[in-house]
Amino acid sequence: MALFSSLSEKFNHIFSKLTKRGRLTELEIKEAMREVKMALLEADVNYLVVKDFIKTVSEKAVGDEVLKSLTPAQQVIKIVRDELTSLMSSNEQKLAVSPAPPTVIMMCGLQGAGKTTMCGKLGAHLKKSGKKVLLVACDIYRPAAITQLQVVGKQANVEVFERGTQNPVKTSKEAIAHAKKQGYDTVIIDTAGRLHINEELMSELKNIKKEVSPTEILLTVDSMTGQDAVTVAESFNNDLDITGVVLTKLDGDTRGGAALSIRAITGKPIKFTGVGEKIGDIEPFYPDRIASRILGMGDVLSLIEKAQEAVTEEQAKEMEKKFRENSFTFEDYLAQLESIKKMGNIKDILGMIPGIGSKIKNLDIDEAQLQVNKAIIQSMTPKERRNPEIIKASRRQRIANGSGTSIQQVNQLLKSFEQSKEMMKQMKSGKFRNRFM
Repeated sequence: MALFSSLSEKFNHIFSKLTKRGRLTELEIKEAMREVKMALLEADVNYLVVKDFIKTVSEKAVGDEVLKSLTPAQQVIKIVRDELTSLMSSNEQKLAVSPAPPTVIMMCGLQGAGKTTMCGKLGAHLKKSGKKVLLVACDIYRPAAITQLQVVGKQANVEVFERGTQNPVKTSKEAIAHAKKQGYDTVIIDTAGRLHINEELMSELKNIKKEVSPTEILLTVDSMTGQDAVTVAESFNNDLDITGVVLTKLDGDTRGGAALSIRAITGKPIKFTGVGEKIGDIEPFYPDRIASRILGMGDVLSLIEKAQEAVTEEQAKEMEKKFRENSFTFEDYLAQLESIKKMGNIKDILGMIPGIGSKIKNLDIDEAQLQVNKAIIQSMTPKERRNPEIIKASRRQRIANGSGTSIQQVNQLLKSFEQSKEMMKQMKSGKFRNRFM
């Protein structure tokens, strides 16, 4: 499921009509703005936010600079992109760092929003950037909450500080002392949640805040709850003066109402998003990139960052050399599969490429086939992987048996591999390019 796919599809439809018209009249722009307004409301964006957004965009879009432009549709799209970015932007997008360690991050939120898992994800993210992180278990009410934090802590490879069902305020205080003594520069406190906001919950959170003076108070909200997420954020902000929001399940949110409303309503920035179930599925929130993706413009910077995390510079250079020399083997193909797996969902990755997003909405990408190909390659001997031409009938039968596949599937992979190598050879010789000149 692609990020904001429903809203993105509607916007693509609206603006594709504009681009076909050449010069635009004020009436045509106003009609397009009415459609944009409906698309945003259907995406569960707060009504007041939509009203202000449309007013701002309309005023800029019907100016002489746009109407007399040779490319008015592109100008309108740029205005919409800039205003979407402004709607979600803040000067405090990055995490604050305490001048005197440790930096204390207090995580809060309702039950079911994914707060405990997000503590582990944030810990893993910060550890990757060189921080020494300590997770603190202060949810003593939800069954197995402490155990869950220990599990995600293990996945993130960060220590968990817990004192059982001891008073959470006392535990948080002891955790800070432990962190200072052991040289931790970042402490993430997993506080208790409730099914609903209540006085008891807020009282405990206020006491923890008073005791540890957190650098950041991050509210975790489920993006798929739309306007409910905005209401929760508003309530927590009124009581705790939160410093930012973490949106979970953004990978499953096809609408985008919460992401487009929270900053405008609370005045507090979205700092991170959860984009999957794995411990590494967390991303800093970049409003300009999100705006581009909503408008089908892709997200090249995020794509590059994902690629850099999955493949080292040396690996990339080696792969480029193999492509040039046409010496690509099944061992290289296997390495590529592993790199793609690290980057995440293939359809989401393709959606980050400019101009591709709207074209893949109905594309059926069978990721299970990649696993089948992987099984086939792993059933080959090292010699066969390096020299596929030696794989004749008897070897194909053995590979099929070993991978639990059919000879037809093995044949199909070998055929696709040879076609890929042939294409590389043509690109190297210039024939492929000349064919399309």
